[in-house]
Amino acid sequence: MNPNDFFTSAYGVRIPWIIYGTAWKKDSTAALVEQSISLGFRGIDTACQPKHYNEAGVGDGVAACKERGIVRSELYLQSKFTPLSGQDPERVPYDAKASLGEQVAQSFQTSLKNLKTTYLDCLILHSPLANQQQMEEVWQAMEQIFDNGGVKQLGISNCYDLQQFKLLYRNAKVKPAVIQNRFYAEAQYDITIRDFCQQQRITYQSFWTLTANPKVLAHAMLKTLAAKYQRSTAQVFFRYLNQINIIPLTGTTSETHMREDLAIIDFELTADECDAVGKLL
Repeated sequence: MNPNDFFTSAYGVRIPWIIYGTAWKKDSTAALVEQSISLGFRGIDTACQPKHYNEAGVGDGVAACKERGIVRSELYLQSKFTPLSGQDPERVPYDAKASLGEQVAQSFQTSLKNLKTTYLDCLILHSPLANQQQMEEVWQAMEQIFDNGGVKQLGISNCYDLQQFKLLYRNAKVKPAVIQNRFYAEAQYDITIRDFCQQQRITYQSFWTLTANPKVLAHAMLKTLAAKYQRSTAQVFFRYLNQINIIPLTGTTSETHMREDLAIIDFELTADECDAVGKLL
């Protein structure tokens, strides 16, 4: 990948324009991560949440690629601290009775061990907590990891309340550099949140991007653009998102689709075409 394949965050972190998501891959995780990196992906998203992620499998896949000559600095690795409410009670990756701050610290150390790395490019709070005091306690623990050099930037996921997001941003010493949300109509495609992100140079990452938008992908206008550029409608939609500064996650298990996802940077929509796609949202 060349320099144009990356977006540079407010914290100076290079993030690829498309990221490989590893949720629900189970025993196939290592092989799929190895395949995705071998094909050209340089961004990997995971979480310290055994309920939905095999984070150790991600680490095995990354390690296999290192043996092929892929160095750690070429990769963007982001993981998440998942609060107890999002964990399987039988497989909590930290001491459930510890303080919130200690849970964050333990989860982070588990992620480093799983991923066989000494640092993360981004640590994301998997979802907001029940009250503001808890949010501040968790975020301050994440800031401590940042201050100690364990992570290059911080973020939050599954945050759809603009005021809650603004409060976090206002109170944080280390500002959130990333927000990762479902990209779907029921949340009005996070229009107000994305506007705030543009103002503050916060990277917006989308997931559930294709699954939640079958009507957009099936629209005649998108099919026309796909025919014009000799691409799939998914490629056109992903490319549109890149051009409005959204970084999509893709969790495909298909080699063909992996190659197609990586090829979205090889063409560009016109401003009028971007406007037309935007009107479908």
